Amino acid sequence: MCRALDSLPITCLERAKELKALFGSLLQKSDHSITSQSKKNEKQRLNEDEPSKWRESFEKLLCSQNGLCLFRAFLVSEFSEENIAFYLACDDYKTTKPSKLATKAKKIYDEFIGCDAPREVNLDHLTKAITKENMDHPRQSCFELAQEKIYTLMEKDCYPRFLKSSIYLEASRKAKTS
Repeated sequence: MCRALDSLPITCLERAKELKALFGSLLQKSDHSITSQSKKNEKQRLNEDEPSKWRESFEKLLCSQNGLCLFRAFLVSEFSEENIAFYLACDDYKTTKPSKLATKAKKIYDEFIGCDAPREVNLDHLTKAITKENMDHPRQSCFELAQEKIYTLMEKDCYPRFLKSSIYLEASRKAKTS
């Protein structure tokens, strides 16, 4: 997971502190700014029913910008943030121009799947082998199986723990009282 910290843009500890500060202000203010990969500095309001919608399904959690941010902070605290990072990288990869597929595929593979990957995700041998084979001729779907496995892992393991976590419970409580 956190092997080769030198290759990361910031250390795990710095990232965790950064997310803690971000989510601390998220929980204390009703009007806040959330940064995401696609919508920097967009104003979002954590409304009263939003946390309860996250409880309905993992998909609803991931479709919510606030929910995704809180879930990511939870995964950082669990030392498994690489799962959501990989999942989102795969989503982004699917929209890559064909001319850039090979370069981007190699970057994702080297960061998350390959031997000694700095942010290696937990995949079975067969899935790794199929994904490695897909790297010979990268297509938008070459990470599909691996992404599905990580989604299922997060849905069955991380998501139930998130719903019991202090991060989620505090967000839910704050949303009801704001």
